[in-house]
Amino acid sequence: MSELAVENKNHQAQINEFMDKVRSRIKNQPEFVQAVLEVAESVIPLIEATPKYKKAKILERMTEPDKVFMFRVSWVDDNGEVQVNRGFRIQMNGAIGPYKGGLRFHPSVNLSILKFLAFEQVFKNALTTLPMGGGKGGSNFDPKGKSDNEIMRFCQAFMSKLCPHIGPQTDVPAGDIGVGGREIGYLFGQYKRIRNEFVGVLTGKGIEYGGSFIRPEATGYGAVYFADEMLNRKNDSFEAKTVVISGSGNVAQYALEKAVELGGKVVTLSDSGGYIYDKDGISGEKFEFIMDLKNNKRGRISEYADKYGCEYHAGKTPWEVPCDIALPCATQNELNGEDAKTLLSNGCYVIAEGANMPSTPEAVVFFRESKILFAPGKAANAGGVAVSGLEMAQNAQMHPWTREDVDSKLKSIMKSIHENCVTYGSDGDYVDYVHGANIAGFIKVADAMLAQGVV
Repeated sequence: MSELAVENKNHQAQINEFMDKVRSRIKNQPEFVQAVLEVAESVIPLIEATPKYKKAKILERMTEPDKVFMFRVSWVDDNGEVQVNRGFRIQMNGAIGPYKGGLRFHPSVNLSILKFLAFEQVFKNALTTLPMGGGKGGSNFDPKGKSDNEIMRFCQAFMSKLCPHIGPQTDVPAGDIGVGGREIGYLFGQYKRIRNEFVGVLTGKGIEYGGSFIRPEATGYGAVYFADEMLNRKNDSFEAKTVVISGSGNVAQYALEKAVELGGKVVTLSDSGGYIYDKDGISGEKFEFIMDLKNNKRGRISEYADKYGCEYHAGKTPWEVPCDIALPCATQNELNGEDAKTLLSNGCYVIAEGANMPSTPEAVVFFRESKILFAPGKAANAGGVAVSGLEMAQNAQMHPWTREDVDSKLKSIMKSIHENCVTYGSDGDYVDYVHGANIAGFIKVADAMLAQGVV
């Protein structure tokens, strides 16, 4: 056995030993364990070679949240019936700044999913170079089918419980699935009512009351900017490329807009019911229809197929459609190992994750072994939190920036994240963006933790 093979075997044994300890103390949290494993595989060889990280048990400390809050949210629906939901806030790691991460309102929300998202957020925020720690929160409340008044009452009840634990220098939540501009407005209004102060405690706010330009677009734009950086490094571009996108919410909409602007042809979008395939591309009037359908009418993607006469595939995801570039922008674990093989066999050679960990571990392994251009969510979808950080800066200065200023800063941040991934992930001409993102984010947080002692 070669020296390299022996070294790899030893590292795998160390990774297995670490993960056994994680699993022994964390029961029934598969999503969180999945996120930890992905990072551990990259950073444990570095830790073994860096005694200061190993002695201080940095990774063990990173996998335990600083604080976890769980609370009851009681509210009254339009029929006068009392409803009860569960609320959460995970303050995962605050070594480099106030906790920062979204709130998700969705029936699937549980402790495991939020810890996985918070853990990812720690590294994602570190990659932006902005001073933000990692957090996440939300509730198993489902906004679908609720009236505006019901959503307002729920948000007010939720914020009444969350309020003592957040603040502009402590923890600054944002939106996520199920939490858009409407919900952020209600949450902010209740915080202001309780605390009697107007501060930048939430990001994703409306422009009228302290929000930033480009914030709604940021995650989708950022994923495309990152993919474009990967292509540029290969003297390639979006021009004349066929692009497949999953989802049809905020991230997918703006990823579509930017991909088309850069010359790509987007042929799919999806929702929980299935996906549309428009071989002529989705742009112009069609894009405006999608925006109205999803943001105002809250309709189903199948209505697009009815209007424009394109294909609709019920109960399926779009990964069977031939393409050059794939942008998973829906939700976690939406793209599995078989989907990955289908994508690559149909000519796809660029994948940039717009959602949080949308590819299963099997899919990620296949992408990395195939040595295509694959960008993990912690790097590719960092645009949203990057502009949230820029919104925090504008709030602190009490001075708004122009749309052009914010877009320029976003593009610069995504370029910087790409450069860091290349620095730490290069292996000859190939860049392992997963490895590069994990190492770059880990080093920044680990060094901050070391500097602050055992706390």
